[in-house]
Amino acid sequence: MKIKNRNKVNVITLGCSKNLVDSEYLMRQLKENGFDVSHDSNSSDANIVIINTCGFINDAKQESIETILQFEKSRKKNKIDKLIVFGCLSERYKEELIKEIPVVDKFFGVYDNKNLLEYLGADFRKELINERITTTPKHYAYLKISEGCDRTCSFCAIPLIKGNHKSIPIENLVKETEFLVKNGAKEIILIAQDLSYYGIDIYKKPKLAELISKLSETKGVEWLRLHYAYPSKFPQDVISVIKSKENICKYLDIPVQHISDKMLKLMRRGNNKKQTIELIEKLRTEIPGIALRTTLLVGHPGETDEDFNELLDFIKFAKFERLGVFTYSEEENTYSALNYTDSIPESVKQARMDKIMDVQREISNELNSKKIGKIFKIIIDRTEGDYYIGRTEFDSPEVDNEVLIHSEMNKLKIGQFYNVKITQSDEFDLYGEIN
Repeated sequence: MKIKNRNKVNVITLGCSKNLVDSEYLMRQLKENGFDVSHDSNSSDANIVIINTCGFINDAKQESIETILQFEKSRKKNKIDKLIVFGCLSERYKEELIKEIPVVDKFFGVYDNKNLLEYLGADFRKELINERITTTPKHYAYLKISEGCDRTCSFCAIPLIKGNHKSIPIENLVKETEFLVKNGAKEIILIAQDLSYYGIDIYKKPKLAELISKLSETKGVEWLRLHYAYPSKFPQDVISVIKSKENICKYLDIPVQHISDKMLKLMRRGNNKKQTIELIEKLRTEIPGIALRTTLLVGHPGETDEDFNELLDFIKFAKFERLGVFTYSEEENTYSALNYTDSIPESVKQARMDKIMDVQREISNELNSKKIGKIFKIIIDRTEGDYYIGRTEFDSPEVDNEVLIHSEMNKLKIGQFYNVKITQSDEFDLYGEIN
């Protein structure tokens, strides 16, 4: 079969926003080498498909494998010339994948971009180290400030996949932020496996506060948002910086995972219930109106009904503005897999997760109803049906609440800010009108 576009690459990204950034770096390098690059394209005219995989939990691994198998069929029929797989799944299970899916032309790990480019006959351009082709809407972009993780949480495979924590120097991140803003980004979302640890490896002390202070001074950054900062050894100087800088969102993603002292110890989280509550109370006191997002894990080995009920009571007390919950998935070679027995039935795990989300829906509904009649600064992300869809500074894209504004009476621009008066609310969304 004749291939029309012999230099066209379709990059498929699976998993988290950190993976998305990795794909964006790769795409910039490919474009500079003369490749015609698309991302997650439904078109079938690319002759090279590169899949960036996730290997974090079972569902993500399954999605990655299914995606590879989907394109395996095209490769067998010679509808594409090359099928390349890289990323977390490939890093962790490379030898097994080579045996199980031999039609894939080449597997690469998470830090193999240079080798991947070389395989395609492309050169790695050092001068592009801070540049990407962003795949998000132009008005926001993710900024990955570190790789890997030095934490030893019992259930997590990330250190096995990505290795130790490696901070990216402040000056590189400033340059990258300037590049992103120049290309239209108004909101910069800081991501890492653990923001709290930033700087310790290269500066010998936490530097997150200094980093966000410098990034906030970049002309054109209207919102700076922090994702995924561990509660254990949280850098306290970050609080005063968030409080003092108008363009740093009063928002923090701080995954507590659990609250029972017994479970926190089994999970090897490095903190206890008292410390967690003290941090939450300090954040709410020092930064009035801050929106706190958290992530929880239920069904970890050793979790009893009493532990779960303690967690449920904590959620009702803390009233997180945003909350996500996962059920425990045993990951091979993690501390939990090697030392504990995964004896809690899946039905019990699912019931616990459902119960938490039922409680969170009530909390979110209560908090949202209090916003009716108030005016918020909103950024417009997209249109959908009869509505413009936007967000407040208290909401991150794709995972948090949205503000719906009827399009019939308004002509708004994507990526622009507007003052919006909230007129209605439900469990996870707000409705408003231009003020």
